Amino acid sequence: MIVLASLMGQAAAAQQWGDYTLYSVQNSSSATLLDTNGTAYHTWTFATNKKTGYSSYLLPGGSIIRSISNSGNQLNGGGMTGAIQTCDWNGNVVWDFVYSSATYCLHHDFCPLPNGNVLLISYDVKTSSDMTAAGSSVAHSMWLEKIIEVQPTGATTGNIVWEWHVYDHLCQSANANAGNYVSSVLDHPELFNINYQNTAQTQDWMHMNGIDYNPELDQIVFSSHMLNEIYVIDHSTTTAEASGHTGGNSGKGGDLLYRWGNPAAYGGMGTATLNVVHDGHYIPAGCPNAGFIVGFNNNGVSNNVSCVDMVDTPNNGFGFDITPGTTLLPTTYTYRQNCTGHTSNMGNSEQFPNGNMMICVAMQGLIYEVDPSGNTIWSKSVTGTVPQAHRYTACYVAGTTPAAPTITQNDSVLNASAGGGYQWYLNGAPINGATTQSYTPAVSGDYQVAIVEAGSCTSELSDIINVVMTNLEEQAVSLDWNLYPNPAFDIVHLTGGKGFKFEVFNSIGEKILSGSNANQIHVFSLPAGIYNVVLKDNQGNVQVKKMMKK
Repeated sequence: MIVLASLMGQAAAAQQWGDYTLYSVQNSSSATLLDTNGTAYHTWTFATNKKTGYSSYLLPGGSIIRSISNSGNQLNGGGMTGAIQTCDWNGNVVWDFVYSSATYCLHHDFCPLPNGNVLLISYDVKTSSDMTAAGSSVAHSMWLEKIIEVQPTGATTGNIVWEWHVYDHLCQSANANAGNYVSSVLDHPELFNINYQNTAQTQDWMHMNGIDYNPELDQIVFSSHMLNEIYVIDHSTTTAEASGHTGGNSGKGGDLLYRWGNPAAYGGMGTATLNVVHDGHYIPAGCPNAGFIVGFNNNGVSNNVSCVDMVDTPNNGFGFDITPGTTLLPTTYTYRQNCTGHTSNMGNSEQFPNGNMMICVAMQGLIYEVDPSGNTIWSKSVTGTVPQAHRYTACYVAGTTPAAPTITQNDSVLNASAGGGYQWYLNGAPINGATTQSYTPAVSGDYQVAIVEAGSCTSELSDIINVVMTNLEEQAVSLDWNLYPNPAFDIVHLTGGKGFKFEVFNSIGEKILSGSNANQIHVFSLPAGIYNVVLKDNQGNVQVKKMMKK
């Protein structure tokens, strides 16, 4: 049984989010849970031959799951793990699963799933003949990648219940006799161009390193060190569908739904934004900018300063608005947070419901939290390399998080199942003041609710209820107005119309600015983010423009 200590210094650290921070130094035999003062609250000590390989996470109730360096690996390289292990609060080994051979090996990050399974990154070794058949311009063996979902079945066993292979989603324009030949790789951003940066010296071609899961969409995001991209794929497929190009919620099978960071990888125009990327993940529901994808951009600012880049993708539900033959949008990051220092490898960030962010500068051993203005409000320096760090609430650690509620709809009113308190969400973002059991939507969108118990214990979000109603976007007609610059910093100029009113709404539908017959909107005081600018003429016609505030 876990008994959590009282949280001292909470008033002095009122701006912090969460209660405990987990970290483990790479190649060490321990993991530490810090309290809000940065003091060790709990420590796990592991067998000396079971050292932490890369990432560690807590499971609800205080068990720790971590990747470990397997001593019997036949493949060797940076971030190699080969095994994964779960220990309870007292350090007792619950699960010790090895996945390593001459043709596959676990490496880098993994992702625990809500159903108790685990998503794992593995090398997928292909022979020279395999690669020639796939249209490789160089005849050599390559370490490609696969993602497997493993269901623990015993102390050392697990069933692979789903898998996805990069090899099934390659294209090339060099060998017309190969089955995956395309005349233009730019017309096929859903596939990997096997001949991009493929040389005789290339073996570990992609070097995947970060993986995350979006439970609302049943999608996976992952990052590639070598190709400098972040990708999204569909997890709702069967394994057979994941090997092809149809099926799943998206209808795309296992093809890439979206990619971002380096247009040259698929023949696109423009400058690469990512320069060695780790920790591809989603901003989770319940946080500002929920659904954005995020990467730790190791050399993003310079070879001396790392950064965290966030991207508002052109998602349209289970898919993305993509025009084959063009560079995928956006052409640059939506928001960037420069790091305090630099790590040429590894590192991660987490975004929190109150708008704060925690950043782990891996090779400096620096973990710190910033508020929405970028001010550091908490930090911890440790000796050694910390590939990732993660933050948890006290109720999550204790296993007392309430169960996710359900929603029923009665005419225009949404009702949550019974709980101590409530917080409603629109498109993954909290709705200010929406804290009662019932809620009446004002705009179309995806609505969810969480149970909030005493002590700030918040449940997972409910399933989504999609509400469709007549709103400004549906009434909108083209009025030939425009706004610039976009992104904006201090002033937005409005051009093209007369006799109009404007209103500015934030991401959760709150009106924060308004005016009439003005050709400028002063936005300097607004927090960085995405806003909707609604323009109305004297005849009641409406146009909505999306604006990004830097």
